[in-house]
Amino acid sequence: MSTRIFASPSRYVQGSGVIRELGDYLSQLGDHAFLVADDTVWGLIGSQVEASLDGKARFHRERFQGESSETEIKRIAKAARDIGTTVVVGLGGGKTLDTVKAVADDLKQPVVIVPTIASTDAPCSALSVIYSEDGVFERYRFYSKNPDLVLVDTWVCAQAPVRLFASGIADGLATNVEAQAVKRSNSKTMVGGSVSIAGIAVAEACEKTLLDYGYSAYLAVAEGLVTPAVEAVVEAATLLSGLGFENGGLAGAHAIHNGFTALHGDIHHLTHGEKVAYGILTHMVLDQRPEEDLEQYIRFFRSIAMPTTLKELHLADVSREDLLKVGELANSDGDTLKNLRADLTAADVADAILAVDAFSKALP
Repeated sequence: MSTRIFASPSRYVQGSGVIRELGDYLSQLGDHAFLVADDTVWGLIGSQVEASLDGKARFHRERFQGESSETEIKRIAKAARDIGTTVVVGLGGGKTLDTVKAVADDLKQPVVIVPTIASTDAPCSALSVIYSEDGVFERYRFYSKNPDLVLVDTWVCAQAPVRLFASGIADGLATNVEAQAVKRSNSKTMVGGSVSIAGIAVAEACEKTLLDYGYSAYLAVAEGLVTPAVEAVVEAATLLSGLGFENGGLAGAHAIHNGFTALHGDIHHLTHGEKVAYGILTHMVLDQRPEEDLEQYIRFFRSIAMPTTLKELHLADVSREDLLKVGELANSDGDTLKNLRADLTAADVADAILAVDAFSKALP
């Protein structure tokens, strides 16, 4: 029988205003914190973070330069090593958090994750997505443990642009779609085991929560509000999606997202979740999901302004040659398309991408 593995962060803390408690939690992990955040994030929450750490831990803040690349990881790790810090803290979006997890792994230090947007499922996982300096997907990097603490201030997340919140919903909706494919194909999860009962249960709860409360939460965040629906959706998009994709596995949706990095142009102005949304629909076509499933997802994505056509992906005039490049990269050995089906080709992916566009445009 195959081995089942379930992985999770040591502690997950979520609530409105919990960033004020960061110092209390952080002091249990180390007395000299190395904080990584870009200038925008630090401008928004830096004063709150400093106040929370006052009298609890020394700290140094390092500016994140924008890409979760090997070069940036090495630069930040060297700076932390030179200063002699004892715990690494990432504050910001997915690429900042992925970089910080790699830095902490290099230093063999505890890592604390403080997402400031509920836009990806990166915070809770024991892996990072590594890109080139130009933003092209290179590989997944895996770690022996999940973050020691994930602290999510829902008020902070609700002040971010609603487009990013919607992107987190879209990214989270890939969780169950992909986990079910991994289970059916008897493929390995992102932690190297078979899909567990718990992993599937979490993935299903993630999907149900996002579809039930995603639209009302989206409207609330557009006004900067924190409601019970917002709390539920943040938990689903961050914790449930993180646990679900790691313990349920990835398949077509994220592989196709990664495939899109083979292209140049305005598509790269889109968020991770916006490209994953189209990847989900393409996965569904390749998986021969019933038309009512595809229609449900397209209508939901429209309600939260996620792309469902090639025009909305800034690919209205894309050539078939370019779509074959997407399919080739998505189907590379280091990615997860084979968890959907082992016999898919680049041409299959290109056809499915075009089929989504045709189906979406045909829906009134």
